[in-house]
Amino acid sequence: MNKAKTNWPVQILITLGSLLILFPLYLTITIALKDPQQMAQSIIAWPKHLHWENFSQAIQMTNFFQAFKNSAIITIFTVILTLLTNSLVAYSVARNMHKKFYKFLYYYLVSAMFIPFPIIMLPIVKQTSAWGMDNIVGLIFLYAVYGLSFNIFVYVGYIKSIPKELEEAAMIDGAGTWKIFWKVIFPLLTPINATVGILTALWAWNDFMLPLILLSDKNDATLPLVQYVFQGQFSTNYNLAFSSYLMALAPMIILYLFLQKWIISGVTKGAVK
Repeated sequence: MNKAKTNWPVQILITLGSLLILFPLYLTITIALKDPQQMAQSIIAWPKHLHWENFSQAIQMTNFFQAFKNSAIITIFTVILTLLTNSLVAYSVARNMHKKFYKFLYYYLVSAMFIPFPIIMLPIVKQTSAWGMDNIVGLIFLYAVYGLSFNIFVYVGYIKSIPKELEEAAMIDGAGTWKIFWKVIFPLLTPINATVGILTALWAWNDFMLPLILLSDKNDATLPLVQYVFQGQFSTNYNLAFSSYLMALAPMIILYLFLQKWIISGVTKGAVK
């Protein structure tokens, strides 16, 4: 039997890529566990004395649990609203791509991915303020709308791979369009729903710009926003700041580690026509 040859160029690239990801995480952990004196001596070295009190101080300074609750509410409801609405729009588009209007609608929605956010930032602030949507509810709604472009792209490709015969059989049994979607199609979208849900959760949890320009009440602040408290006019408390960053990153890192296979498989399936 022929032994499999090791592809050294690929192995080297994988190793370098892993280091590029793991090294910043290592720095984040070490800085979070140091005091300013240890920071002055060395940033890279592992701390001799671990300062766990940095985490408790960061929690007090940022009102961490209130911001955590806001981020959790926004993320959970954004994921639910996105899955329910974006999948429905994608199904309508995918099953009617032979019509000119739906084909135009598909390319119109997908083209929105190429519009830079700063171009529409000021109109969004003005319009949401006028409609009284400068709050958590408005933010959830905007996340569901802004994610539509990419989600339509992956949903449509996946729905096209589902045989139409399943819908025809359900129609013969007397099911209408709504029942066909929710009872037949939506359960089959589980892999791509998982992918869209995870990516949406990562985006909503880590986003900084949209909450910054939209939320007017400081009690609605999300975790990325409250990191400002560590930045003064002349200095930054890096030890407490990195402690707070680590606590904010932890839920999404854990989520990604357990569910990363859904992201890869779902995007791959969604890209196949």
